[in-house]
Amino acid sequence: MNKLAVLLTCFNRKDKTIASLTALRSAFEGSGKDWQTSIYLTDDGSTDGTSEAVKEHFPEANILKGNGSLYWAGGMRNSWKEAVKGDYDAYLLLNDDTNVYPHLFDAVMETHQFCEEKYGMGGIYVGTTVDAHTKKASYGGAVFTNRFLAKMKRLEPQDKPIPCELGNANILWVSKNVVDKIGMLSEGYVHGMADYDYTMEATKKNLPVLIMPGTVGECINDHNDKYLIFIELPFEKRLKMLKSPIGFDFVSHSHFMKKHFPFRYPLFILIGYFKVFFPKLYYNLLYKKRKN
Repeated sequence: MNKLAVLLTCFNRKDKTIASLTALRSAFEGSGKDWQTSIYLTDDGSTDGTSEAVKEHFPEANILKGNGSLYWAGGMRNSWKEAVKGDYDAYLLLNDDTNVYPHLFDAVMETHQFCEEKYGMGGIYVGTTVDAHTKKASYGGAVFTNRFLAKMKRLEPQDKPIPCELGNANILWVSKNVVDKIGMLSEGYVHGMADYDYTMEATKKNLPVLIMPGTVGECINDHNDKYLIFIELPFEKRLKMLKSPIGFDFVSHSHFMKKHFPFRYPLFILIGYFKVFFPKLYYNLLYKKRKN
């Protein structure tokens, strides 16, 4: 297994994109393995010179152009659709604000060996990241604590691979046999939730989804508490923020709920608009309780 496609999407984060690819290159060079690697990067309309900078520092990268409306899920699908033409052994989904650690590929190989020995096949391997400042876990794998309420909790990585049900694609390794069986990220997701959907689809098809041992990268969780801003906005802007892909991404979340938790879908829609019409009541009655 040495033919690998790296998939990214970006928008106006030139410095972070270059830093992410530089860390990845260092990890490749230090792995001691003869990787045949191709990078597929969708630039979704950047105006800060991201494409030009990537081409200068990584001339081998395949840079694909978006129209500015792809966002994360659409951009990653676009990169994957192009990459899959190359029939790779594996695909590495990487956020462009994530810096991998030098030992990433040791963790990947350990997980892959464990997966083949235990399950007789390759799987999806979720990498845990920490916030560079706090060193607290920021993204990784999770399990459901209550499927009826669609509640989940993130799992701490161990010193060996462990199974999970959901995974963030900040660092996500996908073996070829997984793609052969369930394809790529699903349509219907605009920005978020496509990675959770993909890992859930894999578990439903009895494909292994494992958390790699240890922490394998850094990524700041920049999903700030939007409700504190939201409750002070006028109605029109609250409605816009609900539907915005970089706001509450209601389209993607609704699609995820309808697909995986159809019995909760009507309630989810009702609560979504309830918080638009009665933001402070929602915040005090439901949101703060959920946070605690």
